[in-house]
Amino acid sequence: MRILVLGGTWFLGRAVVEDALRRGWQVTTFTRGRSGESPTGAESVHGDRTDPDDLRRLAEHAPWDAVVDTSASDLAPRQVLAAARALEGAAGRYVYVSTVSAYQGWPDEPLTEGSVVLDGPPDADEDYGRMPEGWDGPDLHYGRQKAGAERAVLSTVGDDRATILRPSVILGPGEYVGRLPWWLNRAARGGRILAPGNPERTIQPVDVRDVAAFAVHCAAGGDGGVFNVTAPIGRETMGGFLAACLDVTGASGGLAWAPDEVLIEHGVRQWTELPLWRTHAGVWQIDSSRAYAAGLVCRPLKETVTDTWRWLLRGGAPVEHPRWAKHGIDPGKEAKILAALNR
Repeated sequence: MRILVLGGTWFLGRAVVEDALRRGWQVTTFTRGRSGESPTGAESVHGDRTDPDDLRRLAEHAPWDAVVDTSASDLAPRQVLAAARALEGAAGRYVYVSTVSAYQGWPDEPLTEGSVVLDGPPDADEDYGRMPEGWDGPDLHYGRQKAGAERAVLSTVGDDRATILRPSVILGPGEYVGRLPWWLNRAARGGRILAPGNPERTIQPVDVRDVAAFAVHCAAGGDGGVFNVTAPIGRETMGGFLAACLDVTGASGGLAWAPDEVLIEHGVRQWTELPLWRTHAGVWQIDSSRAYAAGLVCRPLKETVTDTWRWLLRGGAPVEHPRWAKHGIDPGKEAKILAALNR
């Protein structure tokens, strides 16, 4: 089996390459070479996927049995379209990693693969879907971009050869966003820890290695179509997640649970200041049963927490990314809310 991974040096892309190499496959990676080297054993092709000449040069390394695209998170649909067209005749299956943000109803309502997807043409530029100045509603720009990118792949490759994966939050060793690392480092500091909302609130993060394994499975000729890729609804809770962070770090701290309304009153930004906390009804109600039936296996969240802490202790450092700085609450603000809870 020969596959091409667009990306392949960090987080999900790297996990895909490592999984494929363990299966004895021949793997080619296509990166700009700015985020480290590809795993040993993979053939590396350096280039910029937004450069038509680089894409033509990449296609000269064909054929491949499948393409797995993990590097399009910040690209406009038209750039995804250009890559899909350049590689359309170079591979059999095309696996594109999208996001649940492509759904019109996320995060406000429960989702299945049949839920309505946002508008977004396959040839849209990076400005398509931006909210007008002064807009105070949800920012749908990212979701519209990803929806357009999905259509770029489907319109080029066709439904019979394309697989679209829609994960929600991906955690695990190598994470560059900073959600789980922030909670682990906060747990390690000890003391009273501000915990958000209800400890029984269910959550659905998925391990990066499980997303990668499913992407490789789909590349091998598994079922095509669209798959939500999350942990099962109801299996994991916020309380269990934070307890795991305390356990693996050996911290002496304790959790002080603040109701949603208290956090909102104090202006805590949902999703970022206390990572994974969000009050929207559908944020953790994503049905991934179709993926489970097709071969997705999701490990327990505590295993993800444990392995990520080991990665950090070994000096693991993520690729620098601006989203890292957005996560975590200021200690002074946390202390103020904790004091208010005491009162």
